[in-house]
Amino acid sequence: MALMIPFDNSYARLPASFYSRQAPDPVKSPRLVAFNDDLARLLGISPGDAEQMAQVFAGNVVPDGAAPISQLYSGHQFGQYNPQLGDGRAVLLGETLGTDGVRRDIQLKGSGRTPYSRGGDGRAWLGPVLREYVVSEAMHAMGIPTTRALAAAETGEAVYRETVLPGAVLTRVAKSHLRVGTFQVFAARGDARSLKQLTDYAIARHYPDVSGPMGLLAAVRDAQARLIAQWMGVGFIHGVMNTDNSSISGETIDYGPCAFMDVYHPDTVFSSIDRMGRYAYSNQPDIAVWNLAQLATALIQQAEDREALVEEATEIVHAMPGLIRDRWLHVFRAKIGITQASDGDHVLINDLLDLMAAGQADFTNTFRALAGTAARDQFADPEAFDAWADGWRARLRDEPDPVPVMNAANPAFIPRNHRIEQMIAAAVDGDYALFDRLNAVLKRPFDDQPDHADLMRPPAPSEVVAATFCGT
Repeated sequence: MALMIPFDNSYARLPASFYSRQAPDPVKSPRLVAFNDDLARLLGISPGDAEQMAQVFAGNVVPDGAAPISQLYSGHQFGQYNPQLGDGRAVLLGETLGTDGVRRDIQLKGSGRTPYSRGGDGRAWLGPVLREYVVSEAMHAMGIPTTRALAAAETGEAVYRETVLPGAVLTRVAKSHLRVGTFQVFAARGDARSLKQLTDYAIARHYPDVSGPMGLLAAVRDAQARLIAQWMGVGFIHGVMNTDNSSISGETIDYGPCAFMDVYHPDTVFSSIDRMGRYAYSNQPDIAVWNLAQLATALIQQAEDREALVEEATEIVHAMPGLIRDRWLHVFRAKIGITQASDGDHVLINDLLDLMAAGQADFTNTFRALAGTAARDQFADPEAFDAWADGWRARLRDEPDPVPVMNAANPAFIPRNHRIEQMIAAAVDGDYALFDRLNAVLKRPFDDQPDHADLMRPPAPSEVVAATFCGT
């Protein structure tokens, strides 16, 4: 059977100023190491044999119907504006209309140099490719909006970073790759015409029930507020929340130095390049608001009477912190078994989080254990938990059955940092057993899987991952 991808490419029909035509660079010895059959079925893709798919998903063969491009955007990186970024190591092959009627991009990441590479080699090494594959699919299984992984392929070529590393290409799928930075680049150039075209395109593709730039702004705000609350609920730290990594669709995008917390602390940072903690766990809601303000500033530039939009945009942005707090409270109520809201719930939740920080409690295992009898064992001072639990159990008397609520809100399995690092080290040596195992287990993150209980274990002191890296 031949590989068939039913492309229907809309972004490539926009003006040439939105992208550069760019085919992927061929590689020496492609080898397919993973293919997501479930996602392929959703996209309407008919798989081919392993050799054919390796050629396509490593970038050696451009499939029929593709319109390969690299997208233009700019963005604020750690608060500093960079006027031109763009896909420096990615090629958008095209789009499909899935069996669910949703339009999605299919993009090769690590497929070689583009006009936006800025001196980079345009390549990815195997570690970040496997990390994104596992983490993005785990996020999807947890119900968190995210880009997804369709395929991973080794290139048979070396990538040079601090050391010589094996190269790889990830095939990434997203509802689109439109970012806050996609709007910023045209706003900064004073190109109101392109900015309006982009706004109309984004509305038609993602939010057809809204109208105008402020309708789009409000829709993005709502989607991002839901997303950030979900991140917080699983202890996820994106690590590089630059505006060029902030998706208009409300999906998690650009998994670089991302990580999940083990021991809970609100100021946790993993990213090696986030030296000031700008994107720490607890700062993520504020950064999402800051990013939305940059989108508002860009969208306003398309209006002839800009002052007329300033007041409306300000109101939309200022409402976002409250929306995030409401969504956060909804997420964390479920995590402690509450479905019926009460005024004191935020105090109860924050008191638990304070105890977890003070007691060096594991974030994931503590919340999962609340549905059983071992939650106190997560704390350095179990008696401190006991005092909190008395009030919590009293609160739960008004709930019909909190256990199913908690088990549905609290994953038993997450992609723990030390397991990801172990997986990468093994794969570099040609052993993909842990990669395959993690994907299988994380496909059912809320299920008890006793045979895989070792994957719930926090890292031993010698296994702690103190810093993560973006891989570029």
